[in-house]
Amino acid sequence: MKRSRFTEDQIIGILKEHEAGVSVADLCRKHGVSDATVYK
Repeated sequence: MKRSRFTEDQIIGILKEHEAGVSVADLCRKHGVSDATVYK
């Protein structure tokens, strides 16, 4: 099983940033993930 690059707390933080109005493109650049990963 592949190990996650981010902890559960980090993932929750990224999703909360998105809920606060940060665009997906900005989140991807900031955290180094792809668009597909964010939507998944």
